Amino acid sequence: MTRLMRTTSPLSRRRFLGGALTAAAAPLLLPGRVWSAAGDAAPNARLTLGFIGVGKQGRHLLQSFLPHANVQVVAVNDVDTTRRLHHKKLVEDFYTTKQDKDFKGCAEYKDFRELIARKDIDAVVISTPDHWHAYPVVAAARAGKDIYCEKPLSLTIHEARAMVKAVRENQRVFQTGSMQRSDSAFWKGCMLVRNGAIGEVKEVYVSVGGPSKWCDLPEEPMEPGLDWDFWLGPAPLRPYNSVLSPRGVHDHFPNWRNYREYSGGMMTDWGAHHFDIAQWGLGMDESGPVEIIPPNGGDVKRLTYKYANGMLMYHGGLEGYNFGVVFVGTKGKVCVDRGRFKAEPESLMNEKFEALSVQLYRSTNHYKDFVDCVRSRKKPICDVEIGARSVTVCHLGNLAYWHGRKLRWDPAKEQFIGDVEANTWLDNEKRGPWKV
Repeated sequence: MTRLMRTTSPLSRRRFLGGALTAAAAPLLLPGRVWSAAGDAAPNARLTLGFIGVGKQGRHLLQSFLPHANVQVVAVNDVDTTRRLHHKKLVEDFYTTKQDKDFKGCAEYKDFRELIARKDIDAVVISTPDHWHAYPVVAAARAGKDIYCEKPLSLTIHEARAMVKAVRENQRVFQTGSMQRSDSAFWKGCMLVRNGAIGEVKEVYVSVGGPSKWCDLPEEPMEPGLDWDFWLGPAPLRPYNSVLSPRGVHDHFPNWRNYREYSGGMMTDWGAHHFDIAQWGLGMDESGPVEIIPPNGGDVKRLTYKYANGMLMYHGGLEGYNFGVVFVGTKGKVCVDRGRFKAEPESLMNEKFEALSVQLYRSTNHYKDFVDCVRSRKKPICDVEIGARSVTVCHLGNLAYWHGRKLRWDPAKEQFIGDVEANTWLDNEKRGPWKV
């Protein structure tokens, strides 16, 4: 179903755990404040945010939300003491500089469950490593929080569906951090495709890196102030290595992304951006492919996804367009990437997009879109179902690569067809109490 265009302006723990066990059967948890139709609980009311995970990306999100006048950050969480205290100070310095008389300080928590248990927090922003997305999302939804969660949404297909279920059952607003949907170039590219400007789409090429591998890093001396067992959480117990959790405050993206225990590699890390755009352009936000075929050294040269209508999507670039996402239709091509947008014929670049018959949801600021939707109670541009479907495409590709065989997928039931073994791959084993 086509979504109509909307426009946003530019870019005690024991009691909590006891409640969490019965939350799934509990009545709907209402938000701490009931927002009026105009968007405020009361004049001058602000949305209160807690941040779960404040590494490099968490810091970026924090600095992106802080300037919003109708938002106030009141708490941060991280299992690393240095990072946690650094970002508490960052928040407090920001409001001190602004001379914000309503600011009462920023709390810091090692355990995200304590942050989620606070009734005065309206929404949480989650930017943990991928293996730590599912449990906080489900817990936050059951606690009545609205949620902004970084992409890729999950580590497994089962986790993605559990997150959708929790968000829907508790009527939460949820934004997936696949922020390319709030970029005008990607919007224009998908608008052309969805309006038939390149005819019937026959092929899509998606340029992202490959899958992750099992972690083989050596042991290093423990980082002081880091709760390593908590960092691992649901993942298998293994020795500390700073590649996974860098020491202190850092300004690079850590390479836990390369290891299967924590992430799906570039297939999910960048795939949650580019496969997401492919899904948007194809109108598949509530569906997905039906066959996934890995390269076989013979006639299949690259990972191939087949959709029910016969359309093929390839993992890798098209010659001459080895970047971003390329849609190939019977009457032309559209290629879009960050900072690059090309179309054949070139006249498509001059299209009057606002006059096209199919109007896709329009956002020009991913963070403001989330804040606006918390107030309006509408679905944001990258709702939880969209994030789940897009990351599932990535997971399916990884499973075909890892197991080296063709897979048949039912996107309605979200199960493999006639394949008992493959259906055991929908989730992984989890340590401790962290299963969702």
